[in-house]
Amino acid sequence: MTGGEGGVREVPVPAGVGEIASLAPLSGDRRPVWLVLGADGTIGRWDMAAGVFEPVAATSLATEPDREPWAGHRCRPRLHASGDGMFAAVVNDYGRYGEVIDLRTGLATLALDNQGGHEETVPFSLAFARRGGRDVVVHRTDRNRLDVSDARTGALLTGPADERARPEHDYFHGALRTSPDGGRVLDDGWVWHPVGIPTVWDLAGLPEGAVREPEGSPGRVRLCGRAYYWDQPMTWIDSIRVAVAGLGDDEEVMRPGARIFDTTRTGQDDPWCPTAAVELASFEGPSGQFFSDGTRLFSGGDAGGTGGLSAWDPGTGRLLGVVPGFFPTQHHPGAMQFVEIAGDAVRVWTA
Repeated sequence: MTGGEGGVREVPVPAGVGEIASLAPLSGDRRPVWLVLGADGTIGRWDMAAGVFEPVAATSLATEPDREPWAGHRCRPRLHASGDGMFAAVVNDYGRYGEVIDLRTGLATLALDNQGGHEETVPFSLAFARRGGRDVVVHRTDRNRLDVSDARTGALLTGPADERARPEHDYFHGALRTSPDGGRVLDDGWVWHPVGIPTVWDLAGLPEGAVREPEGSPGRVRLCGRAYYWDQPMTWIDSIRVAVAGLGDDEEVMRPGARIFDTTRTGQDDPWCPTAAVELASFEGPSGQFFSDGTRLFSGGDAGGTGGLSAWDPGTGRLLGVVPGFFPTQHHPGAMQFVEIAGDAVRVWTA
C-alpha cells in the first residue's frame, strides 16, 4: 500500500457476461477464481489470472419487482459460493426467495423461502459451511429461525418440519458470515423495537438432526446493541475476533470507526445486552466494507480522510496504509484480492 495508485489495475469483464449482477469468491482456492452472476442469470467461473471464463449454470430465480426499497435498499440478486466451488446460491437480498444450485450439474437442489417478516430490512440470511465432510448451507426459514440443509441433496439437517416450532425470541436474522475455521457464524440481525444486535453462535457444536434452530446452540454470544443500526459492515479478523463498524449505541450518534470483540469471552456491560462479548479495542476511521487477512483490518470507504482502501492494526487502531481512490466491495481471502466493479471492467488490487 503506497501513496500512489498502489498497483490497482483494470480487468475487462469477460465476453458473454454482460453486466455483472454479483460476484462471489471461491475462498478455498488460492488462485483469484470467482463465481460471476450476470444480469441475464448466467453463472460462470472466472479465473482472473488466466483470463478464462466458463459458464457453468444459470439461475431460474425470479425477481421480486413489486417491492418498495427500504431505507434505500432495493431488492436485488446476490451470489454466494461454497468454498470448494461445487455449489452456488442466488438469493434476493431484502426479499424472500432464493435457490441453491449444484454447479456440477447445473440443477437447483434447494428452493429457499425465508417466509417473510420484515425481510426487506436485511440481506437474505445465508452462508455455506463444511460439516461432516460435506457442504451445508445455513439459511433463514422464518423471520426468527435459521436451519441447516445439505447443499447437494437439499435435505434438512436440523430436524423434521413438524417438530420445528417457531422460536419464541424476536431476533430478525440478517447477513451471515462464517468464521475462517468454519466453526462459527456471525449474524447481523436485529430485535424489536429496532435494535441491531450482532450475534455469534457455534455451528460446529450443533448436533446433526437437532430440532432447535442452530443459533440456539451452545456458544451463542451477543456482541453489542445499537438502536436503529444494523445491516452494517463487519468481518471476522480470525476465528475469535470480530470487527464491527460504527462507534456509538444509537444511529443518531454513530461515528465512523471499528469495534473489535473477543467472541470467546463475555461479561462486558452493554446498554442493550448484558454480559456482551468483551470489547478489545475501538478506534475512529474505518468505513465502507470491512475485510481481513487474519491479521489486518481493511476498510473500503472514505472516512478519516483516507480516500480509499485502508489497512488498520485491529489491536491498536493504527492506520497501516492506503490505496487511494480504490473502493472495493469484494474480497477473495484465498488470493488476497480486492475487487471494485466498474461497469464493463473490474478494478483489482492484491495485497
